[in-house]
Amino acid sequence: MADSKQVLSIIQAIGEKIESEKDYLTELDQPIGDSDHGINMARGFAAVEKKLPTLAGKDIGSILKAVGITLVSTVGGASGPLYGTAFMRAGMAAPGKLEIDMDDFLKMLDAAVQGVEQRGHSTTEEATMIDAMVPALTAMQQAAAQGKDAKTVLEAGTKAAWAGVEHTKGLVATKGRASYMGERGIGHQDPGATSFAYVMETISSSLA
Repeated sequence: MADSKQVLSIIQAIGEKIESEKDYLTELDQPIGDSDHGINMARGFAAVEKKLPTLAGKDIGSILKAVGITLVSTVGGASGPLYGTAFMRAGMAAPGKLEIDMDDFLKMLDAAVQGVEQRGHSTTEEATMIDAMVPALTAMQQAAAQGKDAKTVLEAGTKAAWAGVEHTKGLVATKGRASYMGERGIGHQDPGATSFAYVMETISSSLA
């Protein structure tokens, strides 16, 4: 499915996608958060991009752990620890691997979801990035179990992630600054769920 060189290219593509959607992600964050989700994520992935040349030739687990550490140290607010944990946990699920298949990827995403849930003390239906991550993982697990090819599995994950993003508009946030809004937050799309959907979309398009 992907070797370590492709993983480096995908991470760079994720950074470019986040940069291109920086203003939109920040706009989503303005009414319910600190108005800086897009800015912070773009700053973090810019730091990751600078680090990528030093990761050439490394195994996938080491690459993702380095990305996670960089995000934790450069992304402000809750997004840094959460995205950093997601990448680090994914890396820990692929130790020493120079190539991964779909089964590996699903284990890595499962580890990332568990890491975000534990770090954020969060679960679904709380209007967070988990509301995009869990549906994406479930959809991909189901598609893989049906014997679908990697392209179809990734497309199913991306579609479910975006459906999860849409679903956050109807939820009352119970985590982070958005929770201060209570029911007044209904109707607002969660920026963290949105940035994850962009990550999933980029992975899918990169491997199509």
